[in-house]
Amino acid sequence: MIVTNKAIEKEVIRIISRTKEIKPTRLQAEARLSQDFGFDTLDLVDIILELEKNFGITIPDEVPINTVGDFIDYVASNTMRAAC
Repeated sequence: MIVTNKAIEKEVIRIISRTKEIKPTRLQAEARLSQDFGFDTLDLVDIILELEKNFGITIPDEVPINTVGDFIDYVASNTMRAAC
């Protein structure tokens, strides 16, 4: 199955939006999850675990992820790499 960047973006945003019940349209790439939406460490861990499960990837603790775009970029690049 081929997964497009747009499909990855949509799924990442869906997962993030469910965590704090935020409308997906509010989650722009540059949105900072902690500062702009009040996500705490546990929220971010929940997002990471869900992304790892859904996409079959691992997101190491040392990867700097602060924005919606950071999540999308990391998942997209690592999902595409795993597909090769």
